[in-house]
Amino acid sequence: MRVETKPDSTVRPTRNALRFACFVAFACILASVSFRLYEYDMWQHLTYGRALWQEHRVPQVQLFTWPDRGAPNVNPSWGFSALVWPFWAAAGDIGLAVWRWLTTLAAFALLWAAARALGVRAPPALVVFVLCGLVYRQRSQIRPETLASVLLALELWLLATRRAPGRRDVALVLVAWAWANAHISWPLGVIVLALHALAAHVPPRRPELRGLEWVTLAAVAVAFVNPFGWRAVWRPFEYLFVWRHDPLLSGISELLPLDWKLNLWNGLPLLVAGWPLLALWRARRHGPDVVEWGLCALGTWLALSGNRFVATYALLAAPWCARDLDAWWRTRRVARRDAHPWRVALATSALCVVLPLYEWTHYENRFGLHPDDRREPVAACDFMQQHDVRGRCFNDFFLGGYMLWRFWPDPSRLPYFDIHPEDKPAAERYAFLRARTSASGWYALQARREFDYVLLSRIGLQPGLIDLLDADPNWALVFVDDAAALFVRRDGPLGGLAGAYGYQLLPGGTRRTQMLAQECLVDPTVPPRLAAELARQQRESSRTISSAPLRDLCAAAAAAAGSASPHQ
Repeated sequence: MRVETKPDSTVRPTRNALRFACFVAFACILASVSFRLYEYDMWQHLTYGRALWQEHRVPQVQLFTWPDRGAPNVNPSWGFSALVWPFWAAAGDIGLAVWRWLTTLAAFALLWAAARALGVRAPPALVVFVLCGLVYRQRSQIRPETLASVLLALELWLLATRRAPGRRDVALVLVAWAWANAHISWPLGVIVLALHALAAHVPPRRPELRGLEWVTLAAVAVAFVNPFGWRAVWRPFEYLFVWRHDPLLSGISELLPLDWKLNLWNGLPLLVAGWPLLALWRARRHGPDVVEWGLCALGTWLALSGNRFVATYALLAAPWCARDLDAWWRTRRVARRDAHPWRVALATSALCVVLPLYEWTHYENRFGLHPDDRREPVAACDFMQQHDVRGRCFNDFFLGGYMLWRFWPDPSRLPYFDIHPEDKPAAERYAFLRARTSASGWYALQARREFDYVLLSRIGLQPGLIDLLDADPNWALVFVDDAAALFVRRDGPLGGLAGAYGYQLLPGGTRRTQMLAQECLVDPTVPPRLAAELARQQRESSRTISSAPLRDLCAAAAAAAGSASPHQ
């Protein structure tokens, strides 16, 4: 006789409450990555994707810089560019927003599934995910890391749900192959596999992880299956052993040591301190977890070593820190079985919304779907296009991506350096750095390369080459706004443009600006001439806030001259 049993009346409310809390938490995570894009590199990744789809092959030679055009070239992130380009082609700015949402949602959904497989049951664990999403956001722009993050999360989920050798091992190898063709960080996936393989042999042994040694070896082997062969496999180790000590590359912001000032309010200090404390608490009750301690040590070392790894730390921490917090929570008296599940879910949801509020409202860029191109040389490239500026260019390397976006495949408008200065020989990188920082370095490089025009950034303007060109009579400033300054050589093919559009007074750098302000005070003929040039600057670009003090000074001089004229 079949006996009917009544379902537990608490199961459905508990599940619904958890689903509600999940919805709120993931909405907060998506909100965290919905700020306006401002990444310089994005434009070159899109250009590479366009080239790949147009040519129906992976470019294996340099297509993007004029000094070494046609030379062999390695791009370990070609897979990312191939995938992100259709999003742009289909929907433009909205397509890029969709890419961010999908990759973020996929990564954190897989991590949540991994956390559930590790035993997470209570809603408070979602607070960890919201904090990890806040930390992750600073690396969530349109860059290869967004795809690598999904692959890392997929690997962690496959390992958390593995019970014996089988299909998941094949999937793990495929993840390793995709990672090696998407981002330079592919060795991280191998290390994660190796830590899990080690856990099968170190007490307390985890028999479900046996056989991962062969998966780890296979993951290394498939990394060589890429369009560039061993050169792409070697690239991350070249960064580790050589390039991170390079004076040019070591100055890139994402490669600098962790900046705590930028991470005080996003939850990173709480995670860095809280994860090992929770892991220690769990080890005292259930014994040490080799995998967790290994990942905690790896993630913490990576995060403290450089800004670019904070997102990796957040992804590694999410499932394990959530598991430990869940276990701690369920030992508290407030989490007793008769507690109403909706009260816990609502309290968790409120916390998920409140915790990110300060970071959301004080982040370096505001909410929005469209890229913020205030740092890009948009109007400068408009001027170049309108006046047919072409030839041998010298440029700040981080502006090279946008130049390519605007002008590629025109071979006469390729930048000198693009967003990958590591692709250049060491001697060329040193020459570039010396040219940016010393007069002797600039004149030596100019004599060798014979540049026709120079495009420099004016964001965070520092004394250097831009001031040198202001003072050099052989160069003329023909365009300037808050984002960029464009100089052309007077005795080169752009000499006609220099004569017709070269500013006589308005400078690109700060040194000449200070001198000009003094001249306005002592020479009454300077303000009206400067006012005319400032008016032209405003006509050519709407981004001229930095020139406001000079405009005010000219206006004051004109007002003073007008009030004095009746008495003369």
